Amino acid sequence: MGRVLVTGMGMISAIGNNVRENHESLRAGRSGIGKVAWFESLYASQLPFGEVRMSNEALKAAQGLESAEGYTRTCLLADKAFTEAITDAGLTLGQLSSLDTALISASTVGGMCLTDQLYEDANHKSEGSEYLESYGCSAHTLKLIKRYRIKGFTDTINTACSSSANAIMLGARLIRSGRVKRAIVGGVDSLAKYTVNGFNALKILSDAPCKPFDMNRNGLNLGEGAAYLVLEAEELTAGKKIYAEVAGFGNANDAHHPSAMSDEATGAIRCMHEAIRSAGITPGQIGYVNAHGTGTQNNDQVEFFGMGELFEVMPPYSSTKSFTGHTLGAAGAVEAIFSILGIANGELFPSLNVSEPINGSENAPVTAFQGNYTLNYVLSNSFGFGGNCTSLVFAGVN
Repeated sequence: MGRVLVTGMGMISAIGNNVRENHESLRAGRSGIGKVAWFESLYASQLPFGEVRMSNEALKAAQGLESAEGYTRTCLLADKAFTEAITDAGLTLGQLSSLDTALISASTVGGMCLTDQLYEDANHKSEGSEYLESYGCSAHTLKLIKRYRIKGFTDTINTACSSSANAIMLGARLIRSGRVKRAIVGGVDSLAKYTVNGFNALKILSDAPCKPFDMNRNGLNLGEGAAYLVLEAEELTAGKKIYAEVAGFGNANDAHHPSAMSDEATGAIRCMHEAIRSAGITPGQIGYVNAHGTGTQNNDQVEFFGMGELFEVMPPYSSTKSFTGHTLGAAGAVEAIFSILGIANGELFPSLNVSEPINGSENAPVTAFQGNYTLNYVLSNSFGFGGNCTSLVFAGVN
């Protein structure tokens, strides 16, 4: 099996409209969590969110989609990040249409970001809007397939918060097995009444910017965004810029609770161990963990416990959700790109808002940006509802 290498990246989030802007915000410690401008909800004025700083009209103009119909905000965010990724990798139209190229995307809310319009259409309170075929989780994927004439293997994954991490894992497995030579992988989610009301019902939304791994954490902030990576078999990458290698991956389910992780961290420990094992390394070689780190009581305690069980010495770790909010189906890909930026540039990005670290200062997360830091292997965690836990290992390349 040859190596699976990352040759292109694209993203949009609350801290930037492209990879460069996101990187600058991470370096500057600049969070995107705050008041919203475009999202309309009862909670818009009551809670902070990680909202992308572009309106739908601006997104359409940027992507040349002014006259296109049926594009929800989810579709628009996906198109923006996807275009950046394939441009970064220098993919041609022929390569996009090749049967050796796969597209695997992910989303949890999909077109249900148009919650009110969905209600009108579903209950025959409208004459039928342009979005009738846009409400499913796969609607954005179908738009990408049609616009970019993708003919190879395609799929859309919804495993809650681990969705796009699983898209990356599936893409890497397809390449390793020789079924495809190239895979464009990632995910997207936009703010929606559907998800905001659901998370509010669980009583896990914070009324202030989240503080993952702080003793006084009181919940998460929902965010939106999209991120895609171009993965290619090593034999295709001669002369290309290579960001990192997808070295390992693991997926497990602790089958404990619909929306909480088991106190024993069963799924978390197993998926981290499997990712490290499949990378052919030992836990001690992990130089940094981009933690799932939602800022809820359950998640942070369980994840911290799981890392303590796996590592003899706790490596540096942090949660970049304190910058972007929890982007749900996009989170795994967003944080994969952040992990790769850390490797490629020798940097550690902090958990923001931590004043009283969980379990004492000796095991505190990274709380300030660190440059000139050599990273060979990074572990990125994504733990979803239902206990679907996925970990990815990224490695530097020479």
